[in-house]
Amino acid sequence: MNKRSAKGTSVDQKKALANVDASAAFGPSNPSPQAGPEFLLYQTEDGQTRIEVRIVDETVWMAQTRMAELFQVTVKTVNEHLQNIYDEAELEPERTIRKFRIVQQEGEREVRRHIDHYNLDAILAVGYRVKSTRGTQFRRWATAQLRDYLVQGFTLDDERFKANGGSVYFDRLLARIRDIRSSEKVFWRKVLDIYATSIDYDPRTDVSKQFFAIVQNKMHWAVHGQTAAELIASRADADKPNMGLTSWTGEHPRKTDVGVAKNYLNTQELNALNRIVTLYLEFAEVQAERRRPMTMHDWVAKLDDFLRISDYDILNHAGKVSAELAQHVAQTEFDRFRKVIDAQPGTVERDFHAALEDLEKKGRKRGKHAS
Repeated sequence: MNKRSAKGTSVDQKKALANVDASAAFGPSNPSPQAGPEFLLYQTEDGQTRIEVRIVDETVWMAQTRMAELFQVTVKTVNEHLQNIYDEAELEPERTIRKFRIVQQEGEREVRRHIDHYNLDAILAVGYRVKSTRGTQFRRWATAQLRDYLVQGFTLDDERFKANGGSVYFDRLLARIRDIRSSEKVFWRKVLDIYATSIDYDPRTDVSKQFFAIVQNKMHWAVHGQTAAELIASRADADKPNMGLTSWTGEHPRKTDVGVAKNYLNTQELNALNRIVTLYLEFAEVQAERRRPMTMHDWVAKLDDFLRISDYDILNHAGKVSAELAQHVAQTEFDRFRKVIDAQPGTVERDFHAALEDLEKKGRKRGKHAS
């Protein structure tokens, strides 16, 4: 246990028992939405080309190299058409171009670069100019995928599932589903449905409010041997990269991120927690469907039985750190961390310096050619 002090008070000096709330364990009740990209593979109707496509903000995005593959022309040709499209004001660059970070192999190095991507309007405009029938095929495919995405909130690459059983893609999708199920908002809703069947359930009582925290703490303890509050207090550290967090929203960790225990878990711990949540929800649903009279205490006992059968350690105490102290430690460390981040140049400033460096390089090249 980390014994660093928060405003002069060490963790061990606090005698308050853990009365951990749900948001500290699995996530905030109203988490900030993070618009992450969906990746699909588009296959041309002749089956000769498969191209990776991004879906972000309700449209598809593609880099120039991908467009060249799609329309079977050179990158130079695509670039020239795009230049003409913007010069003629057919489309506005600020509405149709966005930079995305990609990882690419350059020799023996794996390099991360921000590359311009173009949305569906720009892709179709290029397709029209190169007079490619593939443009029409791609438009039909993209429209169908976007319709699925808007209705369902996700879209799947069905052909990849059918080929070889989905392979790694299917495994990654399952991992994402487990991660979503273990989020506080989804988990809380499912647990409410299950435990509302308890004969003594009353959402207004303190017992019911504390029950969810007990369930989550037992799961955290099974994975890493600490309650949610203990985990936060021991791992929140302004001196570590990203304050010790392994998951957050945005470019840098935010204040709402540092008070969530799940955000400090490493990959192995996170996978274990996600699996426990998924299996337990299935187990609890089966119990509820059998319609046997159950009390809140019975459900806690069932959770212990489930963890015991799965060979996990059982939490049988409230922990050594209160939720209040854990949040105090996290916020104190965040204030220190924020000062370091604020002293660093922002995105706009970095882009400005990068643009200046680019201009200087071009100026030096012109000077060499002139000489």
